Amino acid sequence: MAISEAEFRTVFRTHYDDLVRFVRRRTEPDHGEDIVEEAFLTLWQQRTMPPHVRPWLFATARNVMLNATRGHRRREGLAVRIANHLPTEGADPSALADLRMDLEAAWRALPALDQEVLALAFWEDLPAGEAAEVLGCSKPAYLMRLSRAKARLAPMLGAARLVPAL
Repeated sequence: MAISEAEFRTVFRTHYDDLVRFVRRRTEPDHGEDIVEEAFLTLWQQRTMPPHVRPWLFATARNVMLNATRGHRRREGLAVRIANHLPTEGADPSALADLRMDLEAAWRALPALDQEVLALAFWEDLPAGEAAEVLGCSKPAYLMRLSRAKARLAPMLGAARLVPAL
C-alpha cells in the first residue's frame, strides 16, 4: 500500500529511537543517525509501506551498515594496492609497512575526486580512455586529473613518485 506523509511521520516517530540504538550498538556512534536517516529515506523513496515496517527498517539499516563496511574495506584495500605501485626494491620490510600506514592516512586526506581518479587507475585498472569515460571527461582531462592526484598524494607519503600501472 502507498505510504502517506502522515503515515511516514508516525513510523518515523515510533521507530526512530529504537533504530538509532540498534545502529549505535553495531557501528561508530557518530554514524548512527546518518545510517538511520538513510534507512528512512529508503522507506520514503519506495513509497510503499512494508507489511512489517519495524523489522524492514532494521534490515535496511543493517544493509546500509554492511555497505559502509564494504566501502571501508575497499578503500583500505586500495591503499595497499597503490602502495604496491611504489618503488620498493631493496626497501626495508618495516619501512614498507610504515609506508602502507602512511598511505592509508594520506588517502583519507585526499579530496574525493582525487580518490576516485586514483581508484580508477590503481584499483579498477581501467585504461585511461575508459576511466575518462567513467568520469565523463576526455582522456587528456583524465590524465591531467590523475597526474594532479598523484602529485598531491606523493608529498603526503614522502615518496618522490608513484609509478602508475597505465
